[in-house]
Amino acid sequence: MKKPTQADVARLAGVSRATVSYVLNGVATERVLISEATRQRVWAAIEELGYEPDARAQALRSGRTKTVGLILPEIHNPHFWQTADGVEQELRAAGYHLLLSSADLSPEYGDDIFKELSQHRIDGLILMSAFVLQSAKGQETLNQLLERRFPIVKIGEHTAIDCIVSNYRTATREAMEHLLNFGHRRIGLIYGVRSAWETSETENPPVDMSGGSDRLLTYQECLQAAGLSVDPGLIVTCGTSLEDGYQAAQRLLTLSDRPTALLVINDLLAIGALRAASDLGLRVPEDLSVVGFDDIPMASYLTPRLTTSSKDMIRVGREAVRLLLLRINDPERPQQRVEVQARFIVRESTGPAPF
Repeated sequence: MKKPTQADVARLAGVSRATVSYVLNGVATERVLISEATRQRVWAAIEELGYEPDARAQALRSGRTKTVGLILPEIHNPHFWQTADGVEQELRAAGYHLLLSSADLSPEYGDDIFKELSQHRIDGLILMSAFVLQSAKGQETLNQLLERRFPIVKIGEHTAIDCIVSNYRTATREAMEHLLNFGHRRIGLIYGVRSAWETSETENPPVDMSGGSDRLLTYQECLQAAGLSVDPGLIVTCGTSLEDGYQAAQRLLTLSDRPTALLVINDLLAIGALRAASDLGLRVPEDLSVVGFDDIPMASYLTPRLTTSSKDMIRVGREAVRLLLLRINDPERPQQRVEVQARFIVRESTGPAPF
């Protein structure tokens, strides 16, 4: 069966093809006056015929693709998928589509995907991975986008572009006070950051609070404020997988003077740590307290339920889209910064120090 055309719509509505085009594209100027009755006839004809406008042709005419790109740091952590969920919810409500990519925590791949995605016909870009801005290539791509006044929002602090800021400094302080009040004095830190980024071509990359520095720095500050020394032997840097969390916890929990609590920079690594504790015959929280971050959906379904912190990444994703759409519609507006507070959540995986 032949697909209906604009000419068919025009014939049924009793108007010209130009009028149909004006209605579809929302054109309304002093030169093009279309009555409400005419608009209603056109839309009624479109519905009756089941006419579907050519999205590509509309994009060429309007200069808009109704598509937004999103770059995540990696695809394995449910925390980042919560962000993508919030982004997609808000985009769908606004009539936009999502083009999703992952930097995969690799400097070279992150540079390539940032440049490639910025060259797509998209209306704007949401950047969750701060790492792609820490290399010369990434900064060059960003500068090119800024010169074009291309709409871009970063989830994380930035001085030159719109940003959604949400870090774990306050929540980490609350977590450390929680453990210290329970009598814990040897608190281990599992710091899961892929080392490839730390050897990137940028000699002094900016401190990125979304990459875990907020937790590391606050952990050190809280120990010092409590009169405790920062023991480098209690800080283990590892990768970002469940197995990495498991192996890091094994290293800490087999020390002769093992920690009585673990602060783990995300829930995924904390799940690996819980498994390591179980394999070593340690009970949580009777023998060991464990604190994670991110409040991924499974955190409240573990045994025991995980004490953690939440940035409400679905909300962060939605806020990022709102900021981006405002930038798309008004490229000249001043730079915007929106802050979303994290909250500390006490569950069953923390308790008094065993000795």
